Amino acid sequence: MSIQGHAVVFTAPGQVEYRPVTCPAPRTGQVAVRVTHSWISNGTEGSYLRGERIAGDTARRDGDPWPFPIVAGYQKVGVVEWVADDADDLQPGDVVFAVMGAVDGMFEPRGGHVSPSVTGRASVWKLPPGLDPVAYSGLVLTQVGYNCGARAPVEVGDAAVVLGDGLVGQWAAQTLAWRGARVAMVGRHADRLAHFPPQGTSSYGCHAVHTPERDWVEVVRGLFPEGVRVFVDTVGSIAETERGLPAMARYGHIVSAGFYGSEDQLPLQPPRYSELSIHLVSGMTPDRLTRTLGLVAAGHLQTLPLITHRFPVTQAAAAWRLIETRAEPVLGVVLDWP
Repeated sequence: MSIQGHAVVFTAPGQVEYRPVTCPAPRTGQVAVRVTHSWISNGTEGSYLRGERIAGDTARRDGDPWPFPIVAGYQKVGVVEWVADDADDLQPGDVVFAVMGAVDGMFEPRGGHVSPSVTGRASVWKLPPGLDPVAYSGLVLTQVGYNCGARAPVEVGDAAVVLGDGLVGQWAAQTLAWRGARVAMVGRHADRLAHFPPQGTSSYGCHAVHTPERDWVEVVRGLFPEGVRVFVDTVGSIAETERGLPAMARYGHIVSAGFYGSEDQLPLQPPRYSELSIHLVSGMTPDRLTRTLGLVAAGHLQTLPLITHRFPVTQAAAAWRLIETRAEPVLGVVLDWP
C-alpha cells in the first residue's frame, strides 16, 4: 500500500522539479508528518545536483551510476498527521522536526524535501514552544556546525579559526564562541561575514576576515600571535588547510568537515611537527541533534538571522537557480510548503 505526496526531485544534473511522488504507507513504529518548511543544504544538495556524490559523503567516480532521480535534502519541520500505536509519545497536531522520509522510485528510497514525510519515530523530534518552528527547519545542518565547534577541546580564551562563511561555518563559529573561544571566521563573502557574530551576542574576541582583501593566514597570525588552538575547515580545501598549519599552536586541533570529493589526500607529516590532532566530523547522531535543538531553543545558536531567502516549494527550481548562480547574495534558503 502507498500514499501520494509531493517532493523536490533532482532529475538530472542541474535539473530540479517539484512533482508528485509515491510514498510507502506508514506502519508500526513510524510517524507521518505534513511538512510546512524545509531548509536547503546548499553544499550537500548542490553537489548531488551536480552529480558529484552518490551517497552521503561518498564522491561519485568514473563508472559509478548517476544519482538520479533523487529527492533532495534531509531536514524539515511540520505537523504530525499520523502516529503508530507504539509511538504514543506523539500525537496528531504536534509540531516536529523530521529527518528523511521514505519515497518510492528514486535513486535512494528516502529524502528530505518530501511531504508527507513517513519516517521512524526515532527520526522525529517534538519542538518546544516559544520559537518559530522555521528556526529548527535546518537542524541537521545546524548540528553539523555544532559538531565542528564542539569536537575539539577548548578553554576560555583559546584562539580558533573557522574556514568558510557558509551555514556550517556560521554555526561552527557560533559554537566555538559560545564555548569561550576567540574566533576568526575566514570567508570570501562580505555579506555572509556580516552575520558573525550574531546580533545580540557577545562580540568579544570575534573577527570576520574577508579573504579577497587580505591574506587570511597573515591576518590570523596578527590576531593570534600565540597560535591557533582549533582550525575548522568547512569548505573542503586541503590546500588552505595546509596553508594554515604554520599558524597553529603546538598540540592544536584540526577539524575537517568539508567535502573533498576525490581530492582528499592530506599529507600527515607536516601536522606531526606541531603534534596536531585531526578530527573528522560528518553526518548526524540523535544525541547531537537533541543537544543542538536545545542550544537553538536557548538562543545560543542563531538560525533565523541566517535565512536570506524563502520560496514556495513549487518554486524550488528558482531557489536552486539563485543558489547555483548567486545572482544576489544568498545564504540560508527555506522552502515553504502549502
